[in-house]
Amino acid sequence: MTWRRHKALTYGMTFLLAALMLSACAAGTSEYAETQAGFFSGVWHGWIAPVALIWHVFNNEVRIYETNNTGIWYDVGFYIAVISGFGSIGLKRGRKKSA
Repeated sequence: MTWRRHKALTYGMTFLLAALMLSACAAGTSEYAETQAGFFSGVWHGWIAPVALIWHVFNNEVRIYETNNTGIWYDVGFYIAVISGFGSIGLKRGRKKSA
């Protein structure tokens, strides 16, 4: 196995493990049954929205957006995270490789 393949496999497995760990805090679960989701929960749910979307295909209880929220501040946090490129994925967009 070449170094490049090994590196790609390591990144892929790390991404998969991180996606599984992040999905534990998805919107629409029973986590916010008694309290409301606030600004930072909105940021978190915006970051994990792609994972939650895939998870929603297999489990209808999981949502991308938490309906039991504080209102405008949850919305602001959610949209900041979505617009910023879903967390770290946005960091690769502007980076160019040097020769």
